[in-house]
Amino acid sequence: MKATKVRTALVGCGKVGHLHAAALKTLPASDFVAVCESNLERGRAFAQKYGVKFYATIDDLIASGTAEMITVATPHPLHAEPATKAAQAGLHVLVEKPLAASLADCDAILAAARRSGGLLGMICQRRFYEPCLRIRRAIDEGKLGYPILGTVTMLGWRDAAYYRSDSWRGTWCGEGGGVLVNQAPHQLDLLLWYMGEIDEIFGYWANLNHPTIEVEDTAVTVIRFKSGALGNVIVSNSQNPALYGKVTVHGSNGASVGVQTDGGAMFIAGMSNITEPPLNDLWTIPGEENFLAQWRQEDAAHFNSINVVEYYHRLQIGDFLQAILDQRLPMVTGEQGRRTVELFTAIYRANRDRRAIRFPLVLEAGRDDFDGRCPGHPLGRGIEIVTGAI
Repeated sequence: MKATKVRTALVGCGKVGHLHAAALKTLPASDFVAVCESNLERGRAFAQKYGVKFYATIDDLIASGTAEMITVATPHPLHAEPATKAAQAGLHVLVEKPLAASLADCDAILAAARRSGGLLGMICQRRFYEPCLRIRRAIDEGKLGYPILGTVTMLGWRDAAYYRSDSWRGTWCGEGGGVLVNQAPHQLDLLLWYMGEIDEIFGYWANLNHPTIEVEDTAVTVIRFKSGALGNVIVSNSQNPALYGKVTVHGSNGASVGVQTDGGAMFIAGMSNITEPPLNDLWTIPGEENFLAQWRQEDAAHFNSINVVEYYHRLQIGDFLQAILDQRLPMVTGEQGRRTVELFTAIYRANRDRRAIRFPLVLEAGRDDFDGRCPGHPLGRGIEIVTGAI
């Protein structure tokens, strides 16, 4: 008889962990059995809240044989250790965005999953937004001809209280980067999903108005895709109040489509709500120009009928669980997650080297500058330094 449930566990009991736990607790295909957290007091309280077992380390969780699948919701540089160990043990692994903070860590996770045959995915729940899916369908159906220009514009705001809310925020060691690593991966993932493989990029990053943090608050990039299409990325945490996050695709037949994934105050897990519905803000496909008003009305009504903070995480985690049961790939794979890390890594390297960076990227041997983010930083050495409790 075909299995109908997967025994699931969560690694990391911080703010975003509650979104994962809510999904794992309520999805029909999930038998939520355990959590893992190095902060013993927080972990035990979290486990009691959701009625599951508590483990202090990933090794203890794996040794228990309790779970078949884990979701990883630790700070970004700490994704690699639990994800790699769980994959090596044959568990299926779903990781919060980004897949990891470095390409070395991405490759370690991917290699472990390939050896074991377990599924590996990355959370990018904005792919499940109805306006984002419309763009993907329009591209697949040839309604744009083919994409020739793609842009990301994400103008957000993070204040001092945000960076004080957790000790790891705004640090190279704790966060792995700034706007590129934490806020922009959703939009970068959508751009790559729509536009395809990259051939070459050039970019800059800077910290322009956040003097109390180490990491970048602004980055700009120009892209040439392997298809010949061009692209542009502008991302920032320096606009108060936050403005919007948008992804736009222009086609060879002159048609253009766009999505505003985020509007107004930017969502912060455990600290704020999503205040505006995602919407298609541009749509000039011949014969479909007048659909925008109807779609906006439908999308707003749907937005107001759900707990939007949890809903799309639940959709993606549900897709991953069903992929396990159906023995198919999930909608967002580990390989696709690596592409986002490859893109922001290339931006860091381009800024360091003041030159265009060709794809695919290879790991840099003999350097300790974390791909140009911070000279002499130990994270440049890869997964071996990501040790200890989670």
